[in-house]
Amino acid sequence: MLPSGNRLRRREDFATAVRRGRRAGRPLLVVHLRTSGATDPHEPGGHASPTRAGFVVSKAVGGAVVRNQVKRRLRHLVRDRLAGLPAGSLVVVRALPGAGDADHGALARDLDAALERLLGGVAR
Repeated sequence: MLPSGNRLRRREDFATAVRRGRRAGRPLLVVHLRTSGATDPHEPGGHASPTRAGFVVSKAVGGAVVRNQVKRRLRHLVRDRLAGLPAGSLVVVRALPGAGDADHGALARDLDAALERLLGGVAR
């Protein structure tokens, strides 16, 4: 599970990442990344805000059980890659219909390829 401070919750944050961020598409998922060097005014000492991630898994992926399974897999994969992302960035991972039938390894490969493309080869 993602730590509480690393979760995207507000609709505005999802919209900012999707509309103003860069996008990389793969066969199983689309990753939107909005990098920001802004500091969080609520953090003591003005530290950079943490990288936050959110997930979009529509009914096209499958039934409720399949959608939740895909979300759990994606959360686990993104959690392991948070340290390699710029501080303060917003990440939205949108699962495509094929993600419901894909295994963990295939999702990991597509996520890594998308992040590598967005970060210019500096992912992980």
